[in-house]
Amino acid sequence: MANPNILLTRIDNRLVHGQVGMTWTNTLGANLVLVANDEVASDTMQQNLMEMVLADTASARFFTLEKTIDVIGKAAPHQKILLVVKTPQDVLTLVEGGVPIRELNVGNMHFAEGKKQISPTVSVDENDIATFNKLNDLGVKMEIRGIPNERSLDLLESLKNL
Repeated sequence: MANPNILLTRIDNRLVHGQVGMTWTNTLGANLVLVANDEVASDTMQQNLMEMVLADTASARFFTLEKTIDVIGKAAPHQKILLVVKTPQDVLTLVEGGVPIRELNVGNMHFAEGKKQISPTVSVDENDIATFNKLNDLGVKMEIRGIPNERSLDLLESLKNL
């Protein structure tokens, strides 16, 4: 697999919204937002809403996880990619499928029953913790940071406080 120009991989259960569509895209200089999500890949209404947020900032692609694994290595060198996924398990699927993700930004994982809050915007359950530990074992450096000018928190250090 050729090395695609992935500027940032971000977990955000909201996928593309103002922070991603404007702030991260502009700060990184991304010209392509790739949403890797099986559900959104076949939901044109969600795709249209996300494309409206991006406006003229960047183009968007909506691929299943499998299609992302299959085609990301064919990305052109001029494509500066912001890769957005919904869950840590999605990231693990991509990494195990050969997508070269070395750094991971965790921006938003909503609180829900059975989850513990590790930052104001990130809550995890046992499955998430196990997945993050596996990603760490695979060499992925992980941070918690909502917006680019925020101080980055080490995700593994945050998990130790549980």
